[in-house]
Formats: sequence, structure tokens, C-alpha cells
Amino acid sequence: MISVSNVSLQYGKRVLFDEVNVKFTPGNCYGLIGANGAGKSTFMKILSGEIDPTKGQVSILPGLRMSVLKQNHFEFDEYSVLDTVMMGNRRLYEIMKEKDAIYAKTDFSEADGNRAAELEAEFGEMNGWNAESDAAMLLTNVGIPVESHYTLMKDLTGKDKVKILLTQAIFGNPDILLLDEPTNDLDVETISWLENYLADFENTVIVISHDRHFLDAVCTHTCDIDYGKLKTYTGNYSFWYQMSQLALKQRSDANKKIEDKRLELQEFVRRFSANASKSSQATSRKKLLDKLVVDEIPPSTRKYPGIIFKQEREAGDQILHIENLSKSNIDGLLFKDVNINVTKGDKIAFIAKNHLAITALFDIINEEETADSGEYKFGTTIHKAYLPNDNAKYFTGDMNLMDWLRQYSTNKDESYVRGFLGKMLFSGEEVLKKCSVLSGGEKVRCMTSRMMQLNPNLLILDEPTNHLDLESIIAYNDALKDFTGCVLFTSHDHELMQTVANRIIELTPNGIIDKRMTYDEYLENASVKEQRAKLYGTLV
Repeated sequence: MISVSNVSLQYGKRVLFDEVNVKFTPGNCYGLIGANGAGKSTFMKILSGEIDPTKGQVSILPGLRMSVLKQNHFEFDEYSVLDTVMMGNRRLYEIMKEKDAIYAKTDFSEADGNRAAELEAEFGEMNGWNAESDAAMLLTNVGIPVESHYTLMKDLTGKDKVKILLTQAIFGNPDILLLDEPTNDLDVETISWLENYLADFENTVIVISHDRHFLDAVCTHTCDIDYGKLKTYTGNYSFWYQMSQLALKQRSDANKKIEDKRLELQEFVRRFSANASKSSQATSRKKLLDKLVVDEIPPSTRKYPGIIFKQEREAGDQILHIENLSKSNIDGLLFKDVNINVTKGDKIAFIAKNHLAITALFDIINEEETADSGEYKFGTTIHKAYLPNDNAKYFTGDMNLMDWLRQYSTNKDESYVRGFLGKMLFSGEEVLKKCSVLSGGEKVRCMTSRMMQLNPNLLILDEPTNHLDLESIIAYNDALKDFTGCVLFTSHDHELMQTVANRIIELTPNGIIDKRMTYDEYLENASVKEQRAKLYGTLV
């Protein structure tokens, strides 16, 4: 068990946490949620001991081992993959290395023998003889092939490093497991494996994630950080969200009834206080009015951007026709002979083992890249808007946000542009920020604002939820569900894929799979699995 007692953290005058008390018990998975800047990652660092609180303490029962998902992808570059994983159990790894050093001595002494015996006993108690095979099995489970297990970390891709660091964190069955954004850059198969692993994990897990589907799949409890406090609720993220929205509505409805009664009494007092025949009634009503107290709902620090896509004109029957399109890059073939006919009402989720294939396809149909062969044609009524994966070219120069958005808006009025930016969570002096210094999430909100100004009937979105917080992801999700035009998109957000798409297209180097079904149906469909195996030339 890990216990947090009266923990406070203050930076200057800013109080991040104030008298936080919580206990995390074995057998449960706790999802930490809160608005950007609420301090989720900071609280995780307090739990791990990386940061000391201003006041209070974190206590762990003696003998328990805590493991933390590392965020520095270069920390283990000079170690082999297998060693990196086993370093997740630091004490076990130290014993292994000390044993190896002793046995490598040419002048092996009696003291060395005694020390080796002590180490062997501790090693056996920790089930050390199975350490290497256990690490290898975990690596295989997350998709790292056996031939890579002795490769140096520096020679691997960033995505493989993410998988290995995840394996390191869970190696050796830690008593307390801290995971900050564990699904970032993971493929759907690895995420699914991790969900199943954590569902069966019998110790304590504390996790931060922007993936709502993942939180729903693994969390038994939700810990909401707001106003410097942490409140724990039983249930996963969706249960907490629905409950919080219902509670807010109930309180709003109750306050509205009180306010309606207040207005009624105020009107009576105003009309009849000067009327002699009604004065006694007016006086009693005024006393009643004084007793009414509106229970103000404190505004959450969470903010939801106002994302609404509207069509300037409805699309005709001809949306987009792609014929025999092929594309390669320096590493090889991305896709070939792609034939797609987009029809009215389609909301198509694109998937691929190599995400560069989707980005290339989207860039081609938006004239930002050329195909090796093939052609495509949009219908004459189509007015499209594109959110690229790499938006850097849109944010060069010293233009402030007001001027940046004004160039895409038909309404150039300052109050309109400022108000629109306000709805997208750029308030006050933020609208005067230089566009070249924006964060990743701010750039996505700007690009989305640009798209909304265009009033398109076809949206093309390459990872729209990248860099966004949960509140912005929910707003985006709702906007795409409500949009009456066509959508071509890809995302690592499972919930977005499942709730928006009515058609799935997978790009492979050897052809495409095109199914009119939901994302979950696609992942579970037996015939799809067979088709994927044939196209990839292996079981997937």
C-alpha cells in the first residue's frame, strides 16, 4: 500500500496541492485525471520520490518495490535490450552484475566465496534464475523479436524503445507500478496486451493517460485532481465523467429553480411593496427572498474548446474517387494500387502498421505530395479542410494569433476573431502570442480553428488528438460525431475511432482492406484477421 498524508506543494505563491490525503491499495488501478496544468505528472513524481512535497509525506509499506515508467528514451542507449528490461528490478540486476564480477576474478578469495554465497541465496529468493527468460517473454509479448534482445538500445527506433521501457517497468512483478502515458506511440496490439496484463495485475497501479478507452479498460478507481485537491471515485473514467456531468446538471437544475423563485419574489416585492393592501404580503415575501441562497457551482479548472464543424453547402453524391494510387519512400513501398470510392455519409478511419502510409495518402490528396502512380478526383461540390500531422509550416514568422486566424476568416472584425479564439481556449493576452512559440496542443487548436472558418463538407484529419488534453479530445470527438459531412481520419484514440467511424480502411504494402463496420468490429472480425495475415505475409 502507498499512503499520502497531508501533502502540499507550492511554487512561490502558486499552490499546486493543498493537504492531499489518499491511500492506494493493492488489487486496484487508479487513473489520475485533471486539466492540463493540474499537476498529474508532478503528483506522480511526488509518489515516486523524484520531487519532495512542501509539506506532508508519502509512505510505502516496508519491503514493497515501486517501479516507474521511464520517460527518458536515451537513458539506456549503451545497454542491451535484455539488460535494460532486467534493470527494472534494480536490486536483482545489481546482484547479477556483482555475481558476474566475482566469478570473473582470477584471484577468487574465501571472502569472494562467502559473498557469492550470500548473493546466490538472495538471487534465488528473488527467482533470479528465471529473470532472463521472463524478460525475454515480456519483450516478445510487446512485439520485440528475439533477434533484437541483445541489440543496444541506441540502435532501435523510438517506438521500440517505448515498448522496452514499458517492459522494464512491469518486469519482476513490482508491488507498486507508476505509469505516465504508457500508451503513447504504442500500436493497437501492444495496447491490447497491456490492457489485459493490467486487468490481471494483482498489485497497485497508478496511471496517467489521455486514452479514454485505455482508462476504461484498466481502471478500478478514478482520482480527480482539481483545485489543489485529489478526490477518489470508484469506477473507470467513463463512469466518473457521466457521474460528474449528471451531478453538474442536477445542481444546475436545482439552482435554476431557486433563481426562478427569487425572480418571482423580486417581481412581487417590486410591484406591491408600495400598495397598502399588499404590503404585508410583500414584506413576508421579502423575508423569504432574503433566506434564498443559490448554491453556486464552483467552475472546474477544466475547459472544453467550442469545436463545431459546419458545412457551407451539402456535398453531392460524388465525394472522392482514388484509382490505382501507389507511393514509396526511401525505406520502401508504403502502399500500391489503392482503389477507394468515398460515398456520401462516409466517416472513414484509416489504419496501417506504418503510419507514414496514411500521412502520405492524405498529403497526396491534399496536393502536398505526389504519388508514384495512379490518380484521384474530388466531386465538384467538395470543399475540404485538412489537418496535417506536421503543421510546422503554418506557424513560421512573427504573426500573433489574432492576425494568424484573421487570414483564414471571412469576418475580419477584431471582436469576432478574439471571441472565436476565446472559444478555442485562447483568452486575454494569449491572443497576442506569436504563432511561432505555440505548444503542440495550441497549434492543433489553431489549425482546428482554421478548419472551422472554412466551413468544409469534407474533413481530412491526420491524428487530430495528438497533444490534446482529455477535455479537448472529448470536444473533438463530439464535434466529429455531430458533423453531417464526410470525414477521412486516423487517430491513436480508440474511443474516437470507435464512435466516429462507420468504415475502416487499412493500408498495407500489398493492398488494402476496406470494411463498412465499426473499429471494434474490425479488430475482432475473423475474416479481417485472415486477410491481414495474407497481406502482411504473417500472422498479425
